[in-house]
Amino acid sequence: MKVTKAVIPAAGLGTRVLPATKAMPKEMLTIVDKPAIQYIVEEAVRSGITDILIITNRGKGVIEDHFDRCPELEERLLASGKKDVYDEVVGISKLANIFFIRQKETKGLGHAVSCAKNFVGNEPFAVLYGDDVIIGEDPACGQLIRAYEEFGKAVVGIKAVSEEAIRKYSSLKLDPIRDNLFSCTDMVEKPQTKEEILSLYSILGRCVLTPDIFDILENTAPGAGGEIQLTDAMRTLARTVGMTGVDFTGIRYDMGDKLGILKATVEVALANPVLGEPFKEYLKETVAAF
Repeated sequence: MKVTKAVIPAAGLGTRVLPATKAMPKEMLTIVDKPAIQYIVEEAVRSGITDILIITNRGKGVIEDHFDRCPELEERLLASGKKDVYDEVVGISKLANIFFIRQKETKGLGHAVSCAKNFVGNEPFAVLYGDDVIIGEDPACGQLIRAYEEFGKAVVGIKAVSEEAIRKYSSLKLDPIRDNLFSCTDMVEKPQTKEEILSLYSILGRCVLTPDIFDILENTAPGAGGEIQLTDAMRTLARTVGMTGVDFTGIRYDMGDKLGILKATVEVALANPVLGEPFKEYLKETVAAF
């Protein structure tokens, strides 16, 4: 079955980037001229996704507003002769069929994904974490979807990280298939001892899941941090039917981390065809002055 639906969990509190996120969702923090979540939605659309569910919570209505029409602004832009900007603004509302649901309690990523059960139905679906912007010519979500179409199993997007970082993420048991593809048969969320570390590969930001994940989530007890961890449910899939790991291409930016936000802003600005050169000169002068 073709993957046409995606879920974007965006209900986190963004505590690592306070005070910026006290009143502004971290998903709306900008990278040059677009909010982080727009990059994520655009990646999904480039991957063939047509229907997207964004999971929010209280105080994140601005995300809904961003993907809605704004007649007053649109009229002003047309009256000012700014047709290019008008087309860009209107285009945001036409990227995909975008729906919203609130996670009324922040009980973890697993709980957030379980809120998508009615939206997903009996179809495979992609999950794009709201913290992670991945930029590359070949959309990361699309790379995972191709692996699902080839092997028919749930897929995790993976990257090698440091031993220090693996303790903050998850650790995967992998066997190589070919190139950047792996068979995943086990995983541990936030391993705290060397014995628990299965490898230095971790799930970072993307996965494609089958609908049986919802029954597993219903029977998943709270794990690390007292939350329902999606990794714990995926571990059941990995141990029973197996999963596929894709060491995806593209640069990942952690938008829940202050340094990650700065890196994204600088690197995306440098790649911008209009801003790139003048910004590069500015950086050279500024760095020299320090």
